[in-house]
Amino acid sequence: MTMRGWRLGVVAVLAALCASGLGRPDVIRTASDLGPLPADRYELTPQDYQRSRQALALLVRQCMAEHGHPAFPLDPRYPSDPIVATAVSTDYGALDLTAAHRWGYGWDPAKSRALRPKGRRMTNAEYADFPACNAESSRRLMRGIDVKRDWLYASTRTIEVDKAVNHDPRLRKAWDVWSRCVAEQGFTRYPDPQAAYTDTAWQRGSDGNTRHTPRERATAAADVTCKRRHHTAEIWHAVQARKQAADITRHRDRYAAGLQALRTYRATIAEVLRKLG
Repeated sequence: MTMRGWRLGVVAVLAALCASGLGRPDVIRTASDLGPLPADRYELTPQDYQRSRQALALLVRQCMAEHGHPAFPLDPRYPSDPIVATAVSTDYGALDLTAAHRWGYGWDPAKSRALRPKGRRMTNAEYADFPACNAESSRRLMRGIDVKRDWLYASTRTIEVDKAVNHDPRLRKAWDVWSRCVAEQGFTRYPDPQAAYTDTAWQRGSDGNTRHTPRERATAAADVTCKRRHHTAEIWHAVQARKQAADITRHRDRYAAGLQALRTYRATIAEVLRKLG
C-alpha cells in the first residue's frame, strides 16, 4: 500500500470509529474510553468479578463453619504473607499522560496496598482446612457448567485472535509510525507499545509495580504522546473489533454456549448472595 493509500485507510478507520463510538471522550485515558469490543459480552465484567469474590467468600465461610471454624473472616490474610509475582499488562499499554509522567509504566503503590486482604490472619488450624473449603466452594459456583468446553470460551480464542490482530498490516503500520515517533524523542525504538510497557529495564517487583525512574517516566510520557498524536490505540481497537467479530461469526455456536455458561454462573452467584449475603 502506498503512503497515500495508508493515510486514506487511517482516515477511513477513524471515520468509522467516530460513527460507531458516539460519546467517546476526545482524549483516551483508559482502554474503556475506546468503547466496547464484540467479545466483551462473552467475558466476565469487573462487576462479575467482584460479585464472584463475595459469593466465594460466603461459601468458604459456610464451609469453614462446618469444619469447626465459626468465626472465619470473609477477607482473611494468610498466616504469613506470601510473595506473589504478578504479571501486569494492558491491552494498549500506557494511555494516561498524567499517570505516565508520575508513575511511568507502574502505578501508585497505595493501589497495591488497597487490594490487600482486610480481615485478620487465619490461624494455622483454619489454614489447614481452608484449601479444601476454597476448592469445594469454587466447584459450587461452577455448578451446571462444562468447564473444559464452554467456560469463558472467548478467552480460549484470545491467542488466535490476537495473532490475527498483531499480523494485521494496518496495525503493524500504526505501530511503526508510533515507534518512529518515540525514537525521534530520544527513546528506544520499540516494535510495539506492549514491548515498551514490559521492558525489563523498568524492574518490576513481586507486586508487578515498577521503579518509576526518570527514564521510565519520560519514556512512558513519550509513548502516550505518540499514541495520541497518531491515534494508535484507536486504530488498534478498530482492528481488534473486526478480528473479534469475524471470529465470533466463524464460531457462533461455541460463543453462544460460552455465553450461556456465563449466564449460569451469574445466576448461581446471585443465588448465593441472596441466601448467604
